[in-house]
Amino acid sequence: MKIRVKNLGALKQAEFEIGKLTIICGCNNTGKTYATYALFGFLYFWKMSLPVTVPDAKVSELLAEGTASINIQEYIENAPKIINEGCKIYVKQLPTVFASNQKMFMETEFQVSLDPADIRPIESFEMRIGATKNVLFSISKTKESDEVVITLLVEKDKIRIPRDIIKQSIGDAIKDIIFGHLFPHPFIASAERTGAAIFRKDLNFARNRLLEQMGSMEKEIDAFELLTKVYSDYALPVKTNVDFTRQLEDFAKRESFIAQEYPQLLDDFGKIIGGEYAVTRNDELYYIPNRKSIKLTMDESSSAVRSLLDIGFYLRHVAQRGDLLMVDEPELNLHPENQRRVARLFARLVNIGVRVFITTHSDYIVKELNTLIMLNHDRPQLKKIMEEEGYKSEELINAEVIKVYIAEEAPVKLDGGVRKRNHMTLVPADIDPELGIEASSFDRTIDDMNRVQEAILFSGEEQDSCSI
Repeated sequence: MKIRVKNLGALKQAEFEIGKLTIICGCNNTGKTYATYALFGFLYFWKMSLPVTVPDAKVSELLAEGTASINIQEYIENAPKIINEGCKIYVKQLPTVFASNQKMFMETEFQVSLDPADIRPIESFEMRIGATKNVLFSISKTKESDEVVITLLVEKDKIRIPRDIIKQSIGDAIKDIIFGHLFPHPFIASAERTGAAIFRKDLNFARNRLLEQMGSMEKEIDAFELLTKVYSDYALPVKTNVDFTRQLEDFAKRESFIAQEYPQLLDDFGKIIGGEYAVTRNDELYYIPNRKSIKLTMDESSSAVRSLLDIGFYLRHVAQRGDLLMVDEPELNLHPENQRRVARLFARLVNIGVRVFITTHSDYIVKELNTLIMLNHDRPQLKKIMEEEGYKSEELINAEVIKVYIAEEAPVKLDGGVRKRNHMTLVPADIDPELGIEASSFDRTIDDMNRVQEAILFSGEEQDSCSI
């Protein structure tokens, strides 16, 4: 999947491809977060954005005959057009995604390109639609057929669902069948996640007070609109972080495939935070340090513990294969050694089927990923290094699954002899299977620091030699 953007925040024009591990590096205010939030928003809204129309005649046939079928081949043939139109619809949602003024996105373009070979239906599908406890109709597709079959499961005269809802349900099912496996479910940890961890109780209190006030009002009000306005000043990724931390007690009742199949990965995450998280039945959240008989609230815990809270709960309770874990600045508040451990954690996630997308300023994370790339060769001396340095085979990663982009100024071009102004874009970084990722923005900074320090050191020698 490739994303192309124009006039999106600091990014004048850019293109990036989603790999199994995608990294965007660069200086501050270069558009990294804009690209990340725009991608998250599309993956969040895609089903609402893509225009898949179900003919009225099929709904009439369903209600009259009790069953109807739709051949999805026409939708597959029109998939590029559907995606293109959906992107145009999605651009209108960008002010909501960024909690910003609509004028900021008047000239914005957002495009998604898929490999035509990937646009094919899933083999089988089954969904049941109902109201309250009654299942009203089913939508299914078998492996051998391109027909989507809709079947009433109650008597026709008992259907009380509006025709528009029936059409929407069928349309959503068709989208799932054709596009669902192409657009991963996103989970994002925004750079503001530390604050959400601290103020989760206050956010619950504010929301509950609002519900109480709504209940005491005599005049009819739009409850959904009021609840939406509670967080209307926050970008969509921040809202989702807030909502996730508010519901930790509910999420803690689940168990992810990682917890079931890869408990050692969770043990290694525990080493990063130096303990574990716990939620009580009273929705009290604690951090329990290793080898200590104490429980700390989030206020009492370190900033590193708070910054990894939602990631920890995601890994243990929510993660599913095929997800896209998006982390804005994973290095937040982490010691360099833990930044290296986080890089190794990301590689392991990729290897078990969870895609990862990060923005980062951390040279430690990039260099540790380089180590994992360089060690991923069948050579006796590399195996010896792995054993001596404590690396695991499941942490090694193939360079081919990684996409890295540097947010920086595009090269200056001449247009009819006139020098055009620089603009921000995303430049693909070279990734060598032997040497790893070439992150030029980090390298330049490190080279500058080394040059200054060498000048300081050698300046003393020059003075000594002149005094002789």
